[in-house]
Amino acid sequence: MSADAAVRDRIQAAVVRLIADSVLFNHAVAQRVGLGSSDSQFMTLLQVHGPLMPSQLAALTQLTTGTVTGVLDRLERVGLIQRTRDDSDRRKVTITPRDDTVATLLLPHYQAQGERLAAVLGSRSSEELAVIADFLTDLVAGADPELG
Repeated sequence: MSADAAVRDRIQAAVVRLIADSVLFNHAVAQRVGLGSSDSQFMTLLQVHGPLMPSQLAALTQLTTGTVTGVLDRLERVGLIQRTRDDSDRRKVTITPRDDTVATLLLPHYQAQGERLAAVLGSRSSEELAVIADFLTDLVAGADPELG
C-alpha cells in the first residue's frame, strides 16, 4: 500500500469515527435533556441553516411532514423553538431556535467538545487550518437536499 493510500485510509476511518461519535454523543445529550434523537438533529439543522420552514426540515431530514410536526411540537413544548407565522401568508410558518433555552438546556452539554475542538485547532498552523477548512467544506458541499 502506498503512503498516500495509507493516509487516505486513516482519513476515511477518522471521518467515519467522527460521524459515529457525533451521532452517539448527540443521542446521549438528547436523552439527558428528555428529547428524542430526531429532536436534537432538528436543533442542529436550525443551528447550521438558521430559521427554516417545516417543509425545509422535511426535505433536509427526509421525514414526512407529519413526523416533522410531531418533532416540532415536542421542541416547542420544552421551549427550544418558536413558530412564527408569516404576516402576508398565515399558512407559512418559520421555525426559529430560542437562543435562551438552547443556551441553558443544550449548550452546557457541548462545552467540553467545544473546548477540545478549540485546543486541537489551536495546535495547528494557519496553513494547516486552511487545508482542514477546505477539506471539510468540500466534504459537506452538496450534502443537503435543496431547501427550495
